[in-house]
Amino acid sequence: MRSIKARNLACPIDGARLECREKMQVCENGHAFDIARQGYINLLPVQQKRSKQPGDSKEMVLARAQFLNSGVYGSIASTLAQTVLAQTTGEREICLMDSGCGEGYYLDTLFDQLKIKGGRGDVSFIGLDISKAAIAEAAKRNKQITWIVGTNKQPPVAVASVGIILCVFGFHNFKGFHKVLEVGGKLIVVEPGPDHLQELREIIYSEVKRSEPQNLSYAEDIGYSIQDEQLLKFKTGDINKSQINNLLVMTPHFYKASREGRAAASRLQKLNLTVDVVIRTLEKI
Repeated sequence: MRSIKARNLACPIDGARLECREKMQVCENGHAFDIARQGYINLLPVQQKRSKQPGDSKEMVLARAQFLNSGVYGSIASTLAQTVLAQTTGEREICLMDSGCGEGYYLDTLFDQLKIKGGRGDVSFIGLDISKAAIAEAAKRNKQITWIVGTNKQPPVAVASVGIILCVFGFHNFKGFHKVLEVGGKLIVVEPGPDHLQELREIIYSEVKRSEPQNLSYAEDIGYSIQDEQLLKFKTGDINKSQINNLLVMTPHFYKASREGRAAASRLQKLNLTVDVVIRTLEKI
């Protein structure tokens, strides 16, 4: 596999193709977007923001980077890589976009795996997240990936130009993804299963609700077919106090848990967790 730069970026204001000119991305109608010195591109105009700094905070981003870099979720990354590899065995050019990429752990892992085991085609990699802090952190990982601040609601890429979209524990906008996927393109969704992080949830919540993967009937109604479903479940072994804290801070559980629940988690010295995820592959038809 040969990595190439993404050539399908689109203006978030009018949808026109963007071209790189010096240190900017510019569309034919004159809308211009600076390329940050760290290498990422901010394609999130003010009118698409719901707050001054949308998405994950810097604290959440750094906690997630530290937790994921420790390898606890390595089995998720490797299983996801195998799923993607099965879709990239040919020789044609393909664009792979991680929507809601966070600080880039999963996409960077995929990049490395595809370089080693991928087919003979060219692949462009795009990491998209609404959090500027997350993309700034992701840009440190890999300079060959195109990192973009943008929204899953209106992904700033050309219509029907993406071969594979990943959405790992993120907000999946089936309609927006369908628009930018090519016909036959794949959407790979990773979601928590019923027992995901059960041991932690029992500590921080007085009542634990089962987490069920999203019903995909709506996705089928708008033009997807469900191709595959994989269930991945494993125990982490004992993770330490620092990893427990990072895991809590990087997830919405930190804000949903009560003060007492967070305090109970902060007293833990170790915890053996259940990881339970569902990986589903959908195809645009």
